[in-house]
Amino acid sequence: EAEAAPAEGAEKEAEEKKEEEPKTPTATQAVVISRPKVPVQPKVPPAPRGKRIGPVKEYQVVTDSLGRGREFVDVTKDKTGKKKTPGGVRRAKEAFSKTELMAMARERAYVPMRGRKRRPTKKGKKTEITVAAEHKRVIRIEESITVHELAQRMGVRMAELIKKLFQLGTPASANQSIDVETAELLAADYGYTVEKVGLELEDVVKKAEEVDESKLVPRPPVVTVMGHVDHGKTSLLDYIRKSSVAAGESGGITQHIGAYSVPVGDGTITFLDTPGHEAFTAMRARGAQVTDIAVLVVAADDSVMPQTVESINHAKSADVPIVVAVNKCDLPQASPERVRQGLSEHGLIPEEWGGDTIMVDVSAKTGQGIDKLLEMIQLQGELLELKANPEAPAEGVVIEAKVEKGKGPVATVLVKNGTLRKGDILLTGTEYGKVRAMTDHTGRQVKEAGPGMPVEVQGLSGVPRAGDNFYVAKDERAARELAEKNREKERQKGLAGDAGVDKKKSLQELLAQMEGGGQKELKVIVKADVQGSVEAVSQALQKLTTDKVKVTIIHSAVGAISESDVMLAAASNAMIVGFNTKPDAMAKKAAAQEKVDVRTYKVIYDAVNEVKAAMEGLLEPIRREKSLGRAEVKEVFRISGKGAIAGCAVVEGKISRSAMVRVIRGKEPIHEGRLDGLKRFKEDVREVPSGMECGVSIAGFNDVQQGDILEAFEVEEIRPSL
Repeated sequence: EAEAAPAEGAEKEAEEKKEEEPKTPTATQAVVISRPKVPVQPKVPPAPRGKRIGPVKEYQVVTDSLGRGREFVDVTKDKTGKKKTPGGVRRAKEAFSKTELMAMARERAYVPMRGRKRRPTKKGKKTEITVAAEHKRVIRIEESITVHELAQRMGVRMAELIKKLFQLGTPASANQSIDVETAELLAADYGYTVEKVGLELEDVVKKAEEVDESKLVPRPPVVTVMGHVDHGKTSLLDYIRKSSVAAGESGGITQHIGAYSVPVGDGTITFLDTPGHEAFTAMRARGAQVTDIAVLVVAADDSVMPQTVESINHAKSADVPIVVAVNKCDLPQASPERVRQGLSEHGLIPEEWGGDTIMVDVSAKTGQGIDKLLEMIQLQGELLELKANPEAPAEGVVIEAKVEKGKGPVATVLVKNGTLRKGDILLTGTEYGKVRAMTDHTGRQVKEAGPGMPVEVQGLSGVPRAGDNFYVAKDERAARELAEKNREKERQKGLAGDAGVDKKKSLQELLAQMEGGGQKELKVIVKADVQGSVEAVSQALQKLTTDKVKVTIIHSAVGAISESDVMLAAASNAMIVGFNTKPDAMAKKAAAQEKVDVRTYKVIYDAVNEVKAAMEGLLEPIRREKSLGRAEVKEVFRISGKGAIAGCAVVEGKISRSAMVRVIRGKEPIHEGRLDGLKRFKEDVREVPSGMECGVSIAGFNDVQQGDILEAFEVEEIRPSL
């Protein structure tokens, strides 16, 4: 007990001592706004590093009702671990200054923060890759998609897709578009499927109701007249329809597709007259594709020509029967048998020789054999059993298209099935519109056009492309949407084509361009009256491209040459070629100001020849030195005001006053210049022949010496050829 009493007394003394020691305040949340420039001593000395600073209290920063002053509220938990009730929350007696908070932060006091703690992730745990559900692994695209977008939608690396495209033989960059088929191949490797979405043609056009064959009616056959240039195609057609078209054609050459409906006997026949010039290959092919029967015209006084063979190939590829009209049989030098022999070499065997090709001898001037030819065409049409449904919505082909003043875009269309009526919504390729007016080949207004009938249609939004199919749409809004979609598709194809072209050049080509050599470029803008002529002229000019000069068509369109065309040519340093069209007043004025070369033609031969001459004009002329003669300096005379005069003897050729002269001393040339004067005795002469003496003065050179040799020469420029 004696020992216990002093122990209890010692404990009481220790507790009293402890109470007398100053308490160190604690804090739990500190907000450092800015560090002071001069450190300020805190009111309360900081606790030593590493030592316990007393019980930890938790404070919360609050503001008053006006949101101005800041205070600390004690929200420390009690012994049971529960927070104090809102009523029991009391305001802290002590409010710490910013200096004190910074001092406590420097001493690394433990300040537990209020709120939910974020649990640290386990080390080594990788991110799990989630796989999309089956119904979400579908990629919906319209016509094309870029490689970058496809990689994003599938969540794969773009480099992998580019590598796979290289393996498929389709090198592409990140921003290059790929078609639906290629996208399907790439997506299948990653478990994705590709669906083509968007407005389709079937959703826009009016569908024809299925009818019995008994309700179908016979339609007139569509006959295309083909053959070589100047073999009488248009003259033959003129006699059939009793008109004169060849006289109105420039140079007597047909340069458009003409569509005519001609009554023959009890029915009608629709004739298409195609050009024969080699530049109009696309127009001939178009004529063969829309026709039922091909009439091949061959002149009896000529033989089978290249365009004749080309027409045969077009007709065979279109799988249409051929009827041969041997024209110009009334001429004394005509030889129909020679024509038959030439055609038999290309697979056309006459019926009289045991073949299956109908051949009729005709004359477009006298009318010989024309009736028999029409009879054979009708017979061939009956064998084909051509029938159509006139009650169905119209379908057909655009034969030709142009822009007419006061009418706007005008398209010549051929109705293949159904009936086209005024007011129908027409859709063809990238153009659409409501049919405002229709005229037949005679210029007469019609309200409807049945199967096999060609008509001119007004009301389209633009000039359609010749050869495109046309349909009757349900409503104008859907037709406009699909036309704009087709237009965007054409633009994307153009961009994809440009992206696919390898534009890299070799070092030699770059050096040649730097030195002024290499391939020159002639830029051309083509304007014509009809779409077919635009295609023909553009193709004919592009075929002129050689290794020395390249022809680039930067713009081609239908219509008159406008001021915008001239400004484009001025900006691109191009020439304008107009075919059967002329510049308007504003374009003429702009061309004179901008000095743009505008050339118009009516015959395609002239256009091709003049553009070829312009290409040759781009080439640098070849300069060649031509030697004239040699003279030896015998004496040098120095005259005040005139300088040194060389007394020479012409030893070879002649010395001309307009020639260049080279001074040779020893074996080295020391000067080259032009003669300033040439005299014989005291008279000025134009030239001095060999064996005679003369006085020579050289412009800008007075250092001539006795014994020098003067070589006279001239530089001639030779225009290079393509």
